[in-house]
Amino acid sequence: MTEHTHCTFCDLIHGSAEVSICHEDSDSIAFMDIQPVNNGHVLVVPREHYESLLDVPPEIGVHLFKVTMQLANAVRRVTGSDDMNIVVNSGSAAGQDEPHYHVHIIPRRAGDGFDIPLPFNGSSMPDRTVLDAYAARIIAALRDPMRMETTAASGLPRATERAVTVPTFKESTIRREMPAASSSADSRQRRPNRGPRRDRGPAQEGAHGELLYDHPSDSGDAA
Repeated sequence: MTEHTHCTFCDLIHGSAEVSICHEDSDSIAFMDIQPVNNGHVLVVPREHYESLLDVPPEIGVHLFKVTMQLANAVRRVTGSDDMNIVVNSGSAAGQDEPHYHVHIIPRRAGDGFDIPLPFNGSSMPDRTVLDAYAARIIAALRDPMRMETTAASGLPRATERAVTVPTFKESTIRREMPAASSSADSRQRRPNRGPRRDRGPAQEGAHGELLYDHPSDSGDAA
């Protein structure tokens, strides 16, 4: 095991404190949360110490999710609750309170007072160009190899994000930059005359914006 700061979950895994285990195998262990949101609140934990989601090897992550799905069905039968949250808090800003990666299985009851408010009321709807830009960046990150660095805590490789400028303009900004609609008089002044210039009578604007002229001289020639 790699060196890390003191970890309560590692103590529990190694039997140094009481824990109510509901599942264990060679790679994972699951036990009851001692501060449950509701009865049946379970934590699924890797036996090896990995601090955050970014440190967990893919094969261990897949295994933990399979265990989580199996336990979620068992928790549903035991608690009689079809509603639940499957929660991962990765990093202190995300609310992770133990430096050991874990998955919460939380059966929910109406009015239990627990909430993860999504959609987030503190956000505003981004311009579609911003959403498309982030989607394109994620696709590129999935397809392109990225530079890797070794984390000091775990010794495992971690992806280094490349700085890419993402557009943040809004439709309202685009509209302000567009030229204002011109009046029909201005349009007539700017519209080029086609063909050789002739003596023309009064002009009228056609259905598609074209200029229609009466030519008195033409009628005289035909007479």
